[in-house]
Amino acid sequence: MKTKQFLTEEMMHAAITRRDRSLDCRFVYGVLTTGVYCRPSCAARPARKENIRFFDAPALAEKAGFRPCKRCKPEDPSYDVARLVELARYIRAHADEKLPLKDLAARHGVSPGYLQRTFKAMFGISPKAFQDAARLNTLKKLIKTGDDITGAIFEAGYGSPSRFYENAARQIGMSPKTYRNGASGEVITYACRETALGALMMAATEKGVCFVMFGDSQTQLFDQLQAEFPQAELVQSAGNGGRQLDRWMTALDDHLSQNAPRPDIPLDLRGTAFQIKVWQFLLSVPEGDVMSYGEVADAIEQPRAVRAAASACGKNRIAVLVPCHRVLRGDGGLGGYRWGIDRKRTLLDTERQRRAAP
Repeated sequence: MKTKQFLTEEMMHAAITRRDRSLDCRFVYGVLTTGVYCRPSCAARPARKENIRFFDAPALAEKAGFRPCKRCKPEDPSYDVARLVELARYIRAHADEKLPLKDLAARHGVSPGYLQRTFKAMFGISPKAFQDAARLNTLKKLIKTGDDITGAIFEAGYGSPSRFYENAARQIGMSPKTYRNGASGEVITYACRETALGALMMAATEKGVCFVMFGDSQTQLFDQLQAEFPQAELVQSAGNGGRQLDRWMTALDDHLSQNAPRPDIPLDLRGTAFQIKVWQFLLSVPEGDVMSYGEVADAIEQPRAVRAAASACGKNRIAVLVPCHRVLRGDGGLGGYRWGIDRKRTLLDTERQRRAAP
């Protein structure tokens, strides 16, 4: 397990002299003659050593009577957020280029290790994974608009077709040609039921369930499924060899409508590495328990990725089976839910009643 290097006063004085951004998260310093405290990277003229006092956190400096510097804003976490967002936009705009971590760090004015940690804490993924995702989005758009597949692969920034094809299935779940053709040739079996919470559709690939959605009607749900896979062979399970899916659908319906246990069903999770990490963690949250988005971020060892965790919950395509309804706002409020707050409240109330039953 890695531990932080202990910083001596001489090391901190040196950091102030060179305005070292990589240590901004490690300490702040107060100046006795001005009553102000700053980040190590502050552009203000350095004070005399005898007038400087060091603190591990802004709150400790303020407790000692110092006020935050208006120039470097050491108490404002959005200061770093704004700079990281700017860098993310740069990566997205240059996703087709080579962007070594050391070059990005130099652009950001920090060490490569510091950038890797803070970027991942902010967005839930590394700068490299962020660039890969941006590059993949470009490729998808080019393929969807009918571009030649090989040309699209090069234009999106992949060094060679072979490099992309090595990971194509992992990246978009199917070959580029199949993706361009709207999942042509892929068979997806689906079933619909009217439940206590309204119309519900479940769909599955050969790997497992990939789609569980509530909606206002079966027609609306089918349109959503068809929009996701416009050229796939969508097979209604009844009478078409989908007996297993029918059993899963019935088990889920019984869970929702008749208080039966939540069924153990194989899942085909499709998303970014961070999203899947969140969804897999949610599978471990016991029925009747709730937690905040911040607690989810802490649990997956990404304590600063609270917004990213909330976004992953919002993009969950597998209702109930991946229980994102068990995640609340930090103040205990219900927060959002892709399928409506009333459904979220009902699911939670039902689980609590079931857990309290003898």
